[in-house]
Amino acid sequence: MVDRVAALCNYNVLEVVFSYLDLNDLGRCSQVCKSWFHFLNDENSDVWRFHCLNKLPKEVTKSELLSPVPTYKTKLRAFFHSWNPSDCSRNVYIKPNGFTLHRNPVAQSTDAARAKIGFRHGRHAWEVIWEGPLGTVAVIGISTKEAALQCHGYVALLGSDDQSWGWNLVENHLLHNGDMQGGYPLLNNAPKYQVGERIRVILDCDDNTLSFEKNYEFLGVAFRGLPDKKLFPTVSAVYGNTEVSMVYCGTPLDG
Repeated sequence: MVDRVAALCNYNVLEVVFSYLDLNDLGRCSQVCKSWFHFLNDENSDVWRFHCLNKLPKEVTKSELLSPVPTYKTKLRAFFHSWNPSDCSRNVYIKPNGFTLHRNPVAQSTDAARAKIGFRHGRHAWEVIWEGPLGTVAVIGISTKEAALQCHGYVALLGSDDQSWGWNLVENHLLHNGDMQGGYPLLNNAPKYQVGERIRVILDCDDNTLSFEKNYEFLGVAFRGLPDKKLFPTVSAVYGNTEVSMVYCGTPLDG
């Protein structure tokens, strides 16, 4: 009966109605009937286009930065998973595009930022692009809400306590609880990170592991035995005026 009613609604009418609803309501609408589910399952429909352009600056929706998320719906999802301007060091600000952090040139300080949304279940992937100099320490990884986001000196802040896990791109070392956990990736003479390269971070909350990819090459599992806590994408930086972008990609593809 509901499907018959939905079928009577003109496609254009649904677009107009759905454009006035918030994202939570759209989620509920997708569960009403098959017709509405299929309608909202079109990730490039005008509904998702409207909400995407309403939230994101127009220039960033067409930028190379968001190439891993080609549809309006996935771009919108990435925006809601981007850096949290309320959960970063006072020496960091989030640029107007919403996806890029900028570290101010403050001497003798290490500064970090976390994403808006953390994960405790499922498998998740996001890309990190370091768009400025690395400096002496540049770490990408994950942390809980308890991990510090600023400290004195130039140190590997991410990985300095038992609430964070990181890969120092400068030295190719894994860090946790203040200790070096070994070299990474596990290759002889592993190449160093080059500014602008995309690193894909893969968090498997079901298997409790953290892994990385670079240039579509899987680099191996970096950390095992992660705790049953909500874990957030995080980076820490020391170089003044450096910038780091992060784009949430969703569930990683196997193989």
